[in-house]
Amino acid sequence: MSLLFHPQQLGELYLPNRIVMAPMTRSRADERGVPTAEMVEYYRQRASAGLIVAEGAAPSADGLGYCRTPAIYNAEQVAGWRAVTDAVHAEGGLIVLQLMHVGRAASHHNKPAGARTVAPSALRAQTQVFSDAAGMVDTDEPHALTCEEVQAVIGDYRQAAILAREAGFDGVELHCTSGYLPMQFMASGTNQRTDQYGGSVTNRVRFPAEVLAAMADAIGAGRVGYRMCPGNPYNDIQDDDPAATAVALMDAVEPLRLAYLHIMRSPLPQLDAFALARAHSGTALILNDGFDAVSAEAALHQDGGAAVSFARHFIANPDLVERMRNNRPLAAFDRKTLYTVGAKGYSDYPAWSE
Repeated sequence: MSLLFHPQQLGELYLPNRIVMAPMTRSRADERGVPTAEMVEYYRQRASAGLIVAEGAAPSADGLGYCRTPAIYNAEQVAGWRAVTDAVHAEGGLIVLQLMHVGRAASHHNKPAGARTVAPSALRAQTQVFSDAAGMVDTDEPHALTCEEVQAVIGDYRQAAILAREAGFDGVELHCTSGYLPMQFMASGTNQRTDQYGGSVTNRVRFPAEVLAAMADAIGAGRVGYRMCPGNPYNDIQDDDPAATAVALMDAVEPLRLAYLHIMRSPLPQLDAFALARAHSGTALILNDGFDAVSAEAALHQDGGAAVSFARHFIANPDLVERMRNNRPLAAFDRKTLYTVGAKGYSDYPAWSE
């Protein structure tokens, strides 16, 4: 039988198969960052995945920046997520929550009153984001976090991990790519600090390393993972040496014995992110980016993956595991409904049996 359908253990997470649903922002939360009934159904339908990594949720109001994205910093949000995890667990599934603080990749149009846009340095991202209120808008000029405020943000992540467990999640994943706050600290182009969180690569990876340590201390390292994509330029990120930055973070967190590293294929042709992770991390690897069933099976054999994650294929194929197991055709997704409101193009894709 294909390795894809063999069980796998990642820390304290026991996967029935090695097909992971990657986190995907789908913009279906309500205006308060609370998961909706449509989100409950969407994740329930996909519970046959060996592991679901639920979409990025903000650990604080400051961490929000896009329209209709979820959060996990208050009781109402915890209750909304509890409905999601209960539905997934009722189907026999396993689900962790990705924690996503967008940092400077944000607009005040998408934040609650009083929330700030923050970053390691006061450098505006040269990009735009969509808002329901004003359409496409420039990102805000961020406030540069003081050292005391950095500690408070680490505390927000720690509390979010605790709340995720209260909401029924089996663990959490730290989003360390796509130009969000951890990557803003890591990259030389966005981190102009001269204190212990800036300058050398060791200092630049200190923030995400301390976040991971805080979350591991709070809920157990075997329930914590992290996601990286070395060299990802998304959201106006530049780094002088992305491979060295990735290695520095892997080295810094190796003693924690985390559950997994969710490593994405690098967009830089000269950088083999999978080989880099194999060489420098003893943590189990979830490989991501552009796989089908055949290439995923090969990656498990050749690229050192413990599991493989799929994003786009899970959008239109809620029963992706069964389709791959039975060699059935995969449905195509509608790109126009990726971030729209409602069930269309979200929870209305049929399973093969339907």
